Amino acid sequence: MLTLVVCDISICWQKRKGALIAMGDDATGTVLRALADPHRRAILRLVAHRELPASEIAQAFDVTRTAVSQHLTVLKKAGLLIERREGTRRLYQTYPAGLDGLRTYLDDLWASALDSARRQVEAERGLSESDQAQPAG
Repeated sequence: MLTLVVCDISICWQKRKGALIAMGDDATGTVLRALADPHRRAILRLVAHRELPASEIAQAFDVTRTAVSQHLTVLKKAGLLIERREGTRRLYQTYPAGLDGLRTYLDDLWASALDSARRQVEAERGLSESDQAQPAG
């Protein structure tokens, strides 16, 4: 797969499979990029309810320990995992608050989409924003 990345001062645009995707430098963009990989999403599900050592996480996947370690690093940097050391072991658990920025972004996006759909329906019916809704029946 060929990926083209073009950057200006504040935003990188990535072209994949004919789609142009804006990738901001903010925390939400970092979280979205971290969640884009199916292995990382699986790791988050695996450690969602209990701490697990890196070795046990690695056993759950058919990839090298180095690859799992790299996935854990990406998830930590995105603020989605908590790492705790216990002697020589490193224990990992999902950090749910790391998704707060993404949750806010999606809530805003959803609200905007609903508002746009409402305006389109009202326009098709010939209603303006100042018109009151007619009671049903």
